Formats: sequence, C-alpha cells, structure tokens
Amino acid sequence: QVQLVESGGGLVQAGGSLRLSCAASGIFSINAMGWYRQAPGKRRELVATHTSGGRTNYADSVKGRFTISRDNAKNTVYLQMNSTKPEDAAVYYCYVLGASARVYWGQGTQVTVSS
Repeated sequence: QVQLVESGGGLVQAGGSLRLSCAASGIFSINAMGWYRQAPGKRRELVATHTSGGRTNYADSVKGRFTISRDNAKNTVYLQMNSTKPEDAAVYYCYVLGASARVYWGQGTQVTVSS
C-alpha cells in the first residue's frame, strides 16, 4: 500500500521560510515527485516537480523563491519555501508519479502566510 506522509506546513510570516517534507512508502518505482497547491476557490496548480533523472521544474510564481529537492534513498521530497508571500497560502499536496503513469497523492498540508 502506497503512503505519502507530509509534514512541515504551518503559519509563516510574509517574507519568511518554511520547509515541507513528503515521505513515500510502499512504492518501488518512482518517476517523479513534487508538489501541487490549492488555495480556496482556486484550481490545484503545480508548484514544483523533481524527476528521477534529476530535472526540476517550477511554476513561474515560485521561481527563485522555492527549491525542490529529493532524497532518493529515503523516497522523500522537500520543498524549501523562502521569501513567502500571502499568495503562497494554500493546501500543499505532495505527489508521486509511479510506474505506468499512476499518480499518488498526499493528504495535504496547510500553509498560511500572514502579512
């Protein structure tokens, strides 16, 4: 059974930093790991992705501020959020792209940014 356990969400002051973590278990073939987010009344949007080949991709809105990294030995992906803005507030969802293009989701972690 595949499980994704997220941690690190919470309240941060605008301009501050936060680090999200997502540990995956029960999965043996991972093609990519990353993060989406969804703010109230908005569609879920891709924040960052990290492929097994080491490539990273970011939404334009977070480029230069957020950094995605991955520990392959631990099947864990991280999202370092710096210079946070009120518009970064959302529920952040970790995802894993496994074999046969199957996608697994974490339960979501709330990020609140105070201005």
